[in-house]
Amino acid sequence: MARSVTLFTGQWADLTLDTLAGKAAEFGYDGLELACWGDHFDPVRGAKDKAYCDGRHALLAKHGLKCWAISNHLAGQAVCDPIDERHKTILPAHVWGDGDPEGVRRRAADEMKTTAKAAANLGVKVVNGFTGSAIWHKLYFFPPTGEKDVKAGFDDFANRWGPILDTFQECGVKFALEVHPSEIAYDIYTAERALDALGHHPAFGFNFDPSHLIWQGMDPAKFIDRFPDRIFHVHMKDAATTLDGVSGILSSHLGFGDNRRGWDFRSVGRGEVNFEDIIRALNRCGYAGPLSVEWEDCGMDREHGARESCEFVRAIDFQPSGRAFDAAFEE
Repeated sequence: MARSVTLFTGQWADLTLDTLAGKAAEFGYDGLELACWGDHFDPVRGAKDKAYCDGRHALLAKHGLKCWAISNHLAGQAVCDPIDERHKTILPAHVWGDGDPEGVRRRAADEMKTTAKAAANLGVKVVNGFTGSAIWHKLYFFPPTGEKDVKAGFDDFANRWGPILDTFQECGVKFALEVHPSEIAYDIYTAERALDALGHHPAFGFNFDPSHLIWQGMDPAKFIDRFPDRIFHVHMKDAATTLDGVSGILSSHLGFGDNRRGWDFRSVGRGEVNFEDIIRALNRCGYAGPLSVEWEDCGMDREHGARESCEFVRAIDFQPSGRAFDAAFEE
């Protein structure tokens, strides 16, 4: 059986869940990956009220949809970040509080523990999200960033996320970090170091998203091959580099959708990601979870993009062979 195809609701949080579910069903999706913002899924309520969680499933079922994962990128981002006014725009008021940075980080950590409990009540096994990073802003090493500074950043991540992950494990839920610039892990080597910092905590793995790797010059399929037992969830998202001798890969503080950028996101199948290689790598590691479209393309109508992305993902997915093509010739 082919993998289920879902739509991540984060970029659609301006719509009610009921409205979006109707559209997603019409686009051809099997389910939704619920974002913990908008009215799509409230982790505080979900952790306290099993009936609320059952109601989310009932709403989806009305449209013939299911849910296999939820995502709380926004609260997760604040767990390790240096906090500033930008975070106020993405965080629930009860997490932001008075804005004191350490208080925000502590409340964000509590929110992620709450999200694990809500996921358990909802009956899903994976929460996707971000971790934030105390050292992302030190990426370019000048003034020099020594190993002591880098180690302190990974130690801070382990100290803050270790107790969160213990709660995830107690709840029977896994946390899948979307490896991404601005997070503690943004490529293969930093993902390895994050795992090492946590002592390879069994509740910690990755939400594989090739769009964040391809523009860095990486082969996304190699990420899957490097971490075959830690691929807990998959985002299908595309990107393209647009370097023309004038633009730069760091994109010059230009917003997404600006054609002067050195790279940008694309609707699935319209960028540079080799999705066939990714499907083959997922088959090698035995991943059987959903393929979740995270649709982001500033140059395209989102409903057109969501529909064609669903069609593309269904067409590119395939099961591995259970036999060699020439097995009929064997004795």
